[in-house]
Amino acid sequence: MSVLARPLRAAVCSLLVLAGCAAVSPAAVASPGCASGGRAVRYVVAFDRGTPESSARQQASAGCGQLVGYYPQISVAVVTSADRAFADRLGPERAFSAQATRTAAEQPGAAAQPARATLPLSDPARVPAADLSSQQWDMNLIGAPAAHQVTEGSRSVVVGVLDSGVDPKHPDLAAAIDPDDSAGCLTGVPDPSPAAWQPTTSAHGTHVAGIIAAADDRKGITGVAPGVRIASVKVIDDRGYADPEAAVCGIMWSAARHLPIANSSWFVNPWSLSCVRGNDRGVVHEVLARAVEYATSQGTLNVAAATNEAVDLTPSGRSGSPSAAGKCEALPAGLRDVVTASAISPDRVKSGYSSYGLGVVDVTAPGGDDDRCVVSTVPGGYAPMCGTSMAAPHVAGVLALLKSVHPTWTAAELRRALDSRATSMPCPDDYDLTGDGAQDAYCSGYDGYNGFYGHGLVDARTAVAPAQNGLPSPAR
Repeated sequence: MSVLARPLRAAVCSLLVLAGCAAVSPAAVASPGCASGGRAVRYVVAFDRGTPESSARQQASAGCGQLVGYYPQISVAVVTSADRAFADRLGPERAFSAQATRTAAEQPGAAAQPARATLPLSDPARVPAADLSSQQWDMNLIGAPAAHQVTEGSRSVVVGVLDSGVDPKHPDLAAAIDPDDSAGCLTGVPDPSPAAWQPTTSAHGTHVAGIIAAADDRKGITGVAPGVRIASVKVIDDRGYADPEAAVCGIMWSAARHLPIANSSWFVNPWSLSCVRGNDRGVVHEVLARAVEYATSQGTLNVAAATNEAVDLTPSGRSGSPSAAGKCEALPAGLRDVVTASAISPDRVKSGYSSYGLGVVDVTAPGGDDDRCVVSTVPGGYAPMCGTSMAAPHVAGVLALLKSVHPTWTAAELRRALDSRATSMPCPDDYDLTGDGAQDAYCSGYDGYNGFYGHGLVDARTAVAPAQNGLPSPAR
């Protein structure tokens, strides 16, 4: 458990039980022969399904580790160990440490990366009050202003923003933040204290949150669903990493808190490229697949960004199946139960940086390009950012509007409605962005479903239009 959580141990542990994660007391004694004195690192461990927490603790201890958190629903644990042989003892196909992988990749004698500057939270009195709606080409592109004539969203709908933390003092977000459903997950075990889920060095999560739910107050910007609430679930650390254990924690927290939609504008580290895999032996794929599948079964629909690597992604198998070795697998974007968004520019063409892939991309949304990015909230004000990270929250916002007008719909029904009400976008005849005569990427599929745009551009107006206008409800 993190230092920040220690003073709140009793309260935190009661919340962890509700979150489906057992916080384990540090009572285990290391087995004889275990190396000690080194730096302890975190591992995520996939135990056999159905493994009770007591057995998981014993196995971790026998391998020279200490169980610090356990998700019994999916038999995934967070373990710390100072013994470098821990993964080998437990089985490299079961245990993986992103921290250890990064440490091993560091060059001896290399200078430490400079620490990122700490971001102060917003001072509401100093946040510019100018109306920036004229700069929101993205909202016009998906029909958000027209959708707001039908609904701006219900406060009973809470969207999980799994990211770097959300500024609760920003005037465009203060009324939307739901502190009771917010938590920090950087240790792999949820910590509901405000310090654990607020941003520290990154504006990314605050920007994503604004796209979803910034207030419609004629100041600053307006989100896709300004009437819904958001939960800040911090999974990205101060160096910009989303480690597997933090990702699992965020997804499981969202399910336990019954959040109908969760947005993941990131992919798991430590790899810099989706198609350059480390030595995780499929562990990361397995734990994330289990978490996403469980969350979906509990009614939480996960939205993910397709990544900004401009690569052709391959679909990921379900839990229990091999990961896509030798291919470009982005996690969680490639998982079947995830709604994955590619990014388009203002001219409705796939952004050059956006990854793509038939069977991976479900829909597309505004992400911007070099000339026009997406303006949204950041601590202290507003700023433009480009990326599939910006496309995904547009999708999450449309889903939040759908959930608002159809509160009884399941995750599967929301997904079918999103897909069926998107505006079809065919593959471009010519995708030469640089003008050098060569195609910059190849789009496969057909007009109604392809690797660049999936089922098409999300349409907020059509999504919430009354059924009597001839729009079909998703089949049950």
